[in-house]
Amino acid sequence: MEHGSLVSLLGYHLAQASIPADHTFKSHIQDVFKINKLEFTILTLLQANVELTPKRLSTVLNIVAPNLTLILDRLEKRELLTRIQSEHDRRMQLVRLSKTGLALAQKLKSVSLSMEDNIWKHLTPAEKQILLELLRKIAHHRKT
Repeated sequence: MEHGSLVSLLGYHLAQASIPADHTFKSHIQDVFKINKLEFTILTLLQANVELTPKRLSTVLNIVAPNLTLILDRLEKRELLTRIQSEHDRRMQLVRLSKTGLALAQKLKSVSLSMEDNIWKHLTPAEKQILLELLRKIAHHRKT
């Protein structure tokens, strides 16, 4: 099949590459742990950063604050995170993992380290690093 002008579009190639990545995430994370990609990302960011403000999460994830609040409410209801006032600035709210959330984040990290091996096997280690670096460059220059 001819793909016409699609072959020169980054979005087309990202969409095609996301098919195996989405399937892998669904079978290793979503179906097993009952969390979606955004929730996974939030838990992973909180594990890496200990605590973040909702504003920082909103900016990094490019999600409007009201939508993020709904997601944080859902994760808090599942007892995966807590929201507290900053001791340094009482006007500021902080988000951090609960003990349950930390345990889940550790499991997720363990699974995520190898879940994409089947996808990466088609690239050399050098090609993998080049691809990740190029995608980081594109993402770095996004407008938020």
